[in-house]
Amino acid sequence: MGAKTGLLVYADGDIPGLLRRVGPADRDRTAAMMRRLYPGLEIEECEGSTLSDGVYPPKGTAYAASWPGVEVIGDQRVMIDLPSQLPEHLVAASAGRRLVLHAMHSVVDWLAFALWEDGRLVRSLSLSPDSGIIENIGEPLPFELPYWAGNRPADIVPWPDEEEEPYPLPFHPLELGEDALRGLYGFIQEGRPEPDDVDADAIELHGFHTRNPQGPDLAEQEAELRRAVEAMAPPRVYTLGPDGSLIERNGL
Repeated sequence: MGAKTGLLVYADGDIPGLLRRVGPADRDRTAAMMRRLYPGLEIEECEGSTLSDGVYPPKGTAYAASWPGVEVIGDQRVMIDLPSQLPEHLVAASAGRRLVLHAMHSVVDWLAFALWEDGRLVRSLSLSPDSGIIENIGEPLPFELPYWAGNRPADIVPWPDEEEEPYPLPFHPLELGEDALRGLYGFIQEGRPEPDDVDADAIELHGFHTRNPQGPDLAEQEAELRRAVEAMAPPRVYTLGPDGSLIERNGL
């Protein structure tokens, strides 16, 4: 499992049903939405993406689309540990509508999602094996129930030289994350598609660079990140042995 998401959707009703009916999104309408939801930031149009590939844009980039009845924004800015603390102006923009946030990061097995109805928080969950349950507000949604009932336990292969220990959570966040994607938006990132899933590959999103004029330059941040990566030790690579154990591969 290697999916990452930072996705925010506003809708006038059932999101999967609305996404199944959308056509090309108007660029000017989408740009106006971006200016409304990103006050104070410099916004510049750039190459776009699709809903399947655009749920985790590079930092400083947002992929978005606005149609009558539904609006989509993919942006790492919405990947917050406490979904209930989503910036107030983003929640206020959902007055009279449904707002759904989904954020997931496979490197740390972190998942967060939240649902607002007419600006009222109905459900928020955030958890990872390292931090445990970070936030748990409201009643579980239908797609969550098998996980909390113990019917979807995590199946984890331990690293070499590590004792097999119980997974810190009753289920794997990324597995729930995929079911949350389907339950909330109608599509998945990984796993087997179902016949009635939304065709996320066919939904095009416009691209926008977003920058705080008072913040650090994006190029400087990227250069700093490259320097940090270059200073890292060489990666350790493993392969799966005949007995199912992980064996480190040397000389790579």
